[in-house]
Amino acid sequence: MTQGIYVSAATPGSGKSLITLGLADALHRRADRIGFFRPIVDDVEADPMVAMVARRFDLGAGVCRAGLTAEEARGLLASGDREEIDARCVAIYSEIAREVDVVIVEGTDLTGQDAAVEFDVNARLANDLGCTVLAVVNAKGRTTAEVADAVDVTRKELAAANCSLLAMMVNRADADQLTGIAAELRPGASGKPVYILPEIDEIVQPTVGEVASSLGLRQIAGSAERERDVESIKVAAMSVGNFLHVLESGALVIVPGDRADIIIATLASSFSPEFPVPSGMILTGGLSPDAHIYPLLGGAPFPIFASPEDTYSTAKRVSEVRSEIWSSQSRKAAAALGEWAKRVDEAELLERLEIPRPVRMTPLRFLHELIERARQDRKHIVLPEGQDPRILRAAEILRRRDVCELTILGPETQVRDLAAGHGVDLRGITVIDPANSELLEGFAEEYARLRAHKGMDLSRAREIMLEASYFGTMMVQLGVLDGMVSGAAHTTANTIRPALEFVKTAEGVKIVSSVFLMLLPDRVLVYGDCAVNPEPNEEQLADIAIASAQTAAQFGVQPRIAMLSYSTGESGSGAAVDQVRHATELVRARRPDLAVEGPIQYDAAVDASIAASKLPSSQVAGQATVFIFPDLNTGNNTYKAVQQSSGAVAVGPVLQGLRKPINDLSRGCTVEDIVNTVAITAIQAQG
Repeated sequence: MTQGIYVSAATPGSGKSLITLGLADALHRRADRIGFFRPIVDDVEADPMVAMVARRFDLGAGVCRAGLTAEEARGLLASGDREEIDARCVAIYSEIAREVDVVIVEGTDLTGQDAAVEFDVNARLANDLGCTVLAVVNAKGRTTAEVADAVDVTRKELAAANCSLLAMMVNRADADQLTGIAAELRPGASGKPVYILPEIDEIVQPTVGEVASSLGLRQIAGSAERERDVESIKVAAMSVGNFLHVLESGALVIVPGDRADIIIATLASSFSPEFPVPSGMILTGGLSPDAHIYPLLGGAPFPIFASPEDTYSTAKRVSEVRSEIWSSQSRKAAAALGEWAKRVDEAELLERLEIPRPVRMTPLRFLHELIERARQDRKHIVLPEGQDPRILRAAEILRRRDVCELTILGPETQVRDLAAGHGVDLRGITVIDPANSELLEGFAEEYARLRAHKGMDLSRAREIMLEASYFGTMMVQLGVLDGMVSGAAHTTANTIRPALEFVKTAEGVKIVSSVFLMLLPDRVLVYGDCAVNPEPNEEQLADIAIASAQTAAQFGVQPRIAMLSYSTGESGSGAAVDQVRHATELVRARRPDLAVEGPIQYDAAVDASIAASKLPSSQVAGQATVFIFPDLNTGNNTYKAVQQSSGAVAVGPVLQGLRKPINDLSRGCTVEDIVNTVAITAIQAQG
């Protein structure tokens, strides 16, 4: 039986889309198949919330849909044909429900002229669709007593409508009201907790891109980066000196196009470390700056737009721009999910439902679970490459999602200027310049001590510790922080070398190796070693196999090890096959608890029918999950071939065998790659 959850606004402006996103994220990790339905929208073919949920959770068009337009719904209500609304929505919902285990339905916003009618429509639809209701009350602008009353009234109205209430949530509360609201709320009939979420500035504040889109502005110069939060609006109607006194970082500057003095002053401010960097600038009145100024504007680290309207009209329209959670997916969604994770006990909430456990592990579910596991025991990770914009963007997303604590290394002024220039918010993230750190001398002394047998002296040690990768590795080595991720702007050797010099391998391990987590459509496989060791000998292969099995288990993959070769079982011979055979014997001797088979060909390792003919009695053949390649050439080419030909997502390389968690990035990594690798490192740091 498919579960249906109807997310319904109990009061206007509830911000229920945040609740929808958090609920979808939680359910996607716990249900095999989810669907999403918005019964009434502005545009059935291009509803932005439907588009965001489909994109974020990889849902097909058949299970992520809208119903009918608000205009159609109003017409049907006006003509007394409410049953037509119900019938059309039930038909679409039923089509979705046939394909999934749980459907999230997001109701209307109660923003029409008659909110009571909309509330009634939502309640009736929830009953017709057979959904339990998750009702959301808006706390914005209300006292604690008024919020508590709104919760009580909602409970009574839903009961009167014969709705089954799953949960009540309060959203958009002022931060200083959270405790008071919790104390004022009265328990409902179920005795279940009411979850309270605060107003989130990162969601409420529009981006310059949203402002430009809403006003239909034309960009004339400056950075193409439009995902910059508008933290305030500054209208330039004063002298330069007075204006600079009130200018703030993140401000959207609105100025007549002929005010060259303000335009140049704002541009100069953005290039000065001591002055704020605005989020953007709008030149009003249809006026163009002097032609000699245009070349300067081209290098502005913020976008510059032109408005044909006067300054007052432009400012008024900007102040009315409403931000939406779907409008800037990665950053706003990250902030929403981070707050949801802090405020909502997902296990308790989902205990109220009967959802079948997932039988498949999709790539998206695996990556979402990485984030959730990292969040459960937050660790502190250092990122040495603070002058790479990708690192800064990933750090902001990780901070907003509350995945872990972060420290970024680099010259602080340069790092923060780079962040400001790209519209990245580094609040809550520590930035350390190794050259100015009070830790430098102690780190140098420790490095000199550890490398004394190599002739290292203190003077040279100080120079080496100025290198961010060495400084970051020493932070992990001495327990100042829990793990390190590097390699976006440096080679694998640059990342691993410091760890090999003084972190060393874990007890019982003789070699540092790596695996890729290969995320196939329905399962996760582990490939090793595909990044570090060119030609491992039989003892090293055994080491890699044992370490890879441990990594697999750490990330929820039951290890069944295939020691790969061009021959299966006893069918072949030769130095290469014998090496794999001996390595397999070493694994069995050292870890008799592990399921291992080798030598074995790849097809026999993954295909049950081939395994039945080649190794019918094997516990691994046909169902292997950990694949150990005989050399780097084979491993690296195989993982890339599988990635490119099957569409598998390759996460890694994940380093293993070190005493402390340190991981490498590829220089072509994306922001998402960095986020995933940091989450993996945080999980490794959990032990």
